[in-house]
Amino acid sequence: MLSDRVSEIKPSPTVGLASIVRELRSKGEDVVSFGAGEPDFDTPGPIRAAGEKAIRDGRTHYTPGPGIPELREAIAKKLLRENQVHADVPNIVVSCGAKQAVFNALMALCNPGDEVLLLAPYWMTYRDQVVLAGGTPVPVPCNPDEGYVPSIEAIRERLSPKTRILIVNSPTNPTGAVYPRSLLKEIAALALRHDLYVISDEIYEKHVYDGAEHVSIASLGKEIAERTVTVNGFSKSHAMTGWRLGYSASNPQIAAAISKIQDQVTSNACSISQYAALAAFEQSDGEVRKMVEAFSRRREILMGEIAQVPGVTCQKPKGAFYLFVNVSAVLCGKVETDVALTEYLLREHKVACVPGSVFEGPGHIRLTYALSEDDLREGVQRIRQGLEALR
Repeated sequence: MLSDRVSEIKPSPTVGLASIVRELRSKGEDVVSFGAGEPDFDTPGPIRAAGEKAIRDGRTHYTPGPGIPELREAIAKKLLRENQVHADVPNIVVSCGAKQAVFNALMALCNPGDEVLLLAPYWMTYRDQVVLAGGTPVPVPCNPDEGYVPSIEAIRERLSPKTRILIVNSPTNPTGAVYPRSLLKEIAALALRHDLYVISDEIYEKHVYDGAEHVSIASLGKEIAERTVTVNGFSKSHAMTGWRLGYSASNPQIAAAISKIQDQVTSNACSISQYAALAAFEQSDGEVRKMVEAFSRRREILMGEIAQVPGVTCQKPKGAFYLFVNVSAVLCGKVETDVALTEYLLREHKVACVPGSVFEGPGHIRLTYALSEDDLREGVQRIRQGLEALR
């Protein structure tokens, strides 16, 4: 008999979708996939070269559990330089991706029965990780008319004596919302007033557009920094998804607990990836800027294409690389839900999308613009054809 916690966990829909797309393509099917949550760029050359050098130099053994000291020091310097977050080496734990860093933080902070506030729509992994940690996920709905930026009133309404943690993800997956400094100040004040911890997932920090500002909540004062676990990584900023490398920064007591937990799960992150990541801090931001500029152009293309599809609407995202498209007006008949719609579009029109329901956003689909401009246009054309066929 499986544990009750595991029985509540569903397979990742994005991973499952990727498997289906690969299977269809292996059979010769021409599938346009809007599902991938990763940049479609190669890891920059200097980083790849550093990984190759690490192998040649024999850097293939265990490292300290929290990461090699030089990488932890580089991360601490980056946090101060770019995010105004003060951290020393003991505050930093390098993990196998930002996903593990979030899970480590939840395992360190969440007691059975604790409530964890999730700002919806949210990355579906948060909910399942809260359940695995023994907590209770509590969604806080965000208004699409406000660009999916939550109101402090909505957060207050979900507070209870059991509330212990609030997860902040800005820029946000799946909506691309970027939380303004003023809101983060209100969240910080609320967290301090109600004795809450904040887990701040900042993995999309580099992907902001139209002058939007990424703000780390831990930069807003010493008190909130003490109660914040800042999570980041290299997957989105440096196209290093397969290298599996992320990190967290927290006060020494939390960091020690996170390190203890990780020691019993994976021990250290991949040694080769750690040495490669050092090169990410040594190179200029030129490659990152080129990638973000490309995403900005694609965002405009995808917004323009979606605007020509009757019956669907979309808020313009200020960050990340997704559109969260409202399809509720076209749901009827044999496709009454967003899940049914995505299944129909993949089966009948060979275009893959992620249903909004998995993000606590029913009536929507998530489209990534981390694919070529030609594929963006072709994919939306197939969506339009699919919806026209339904009508």
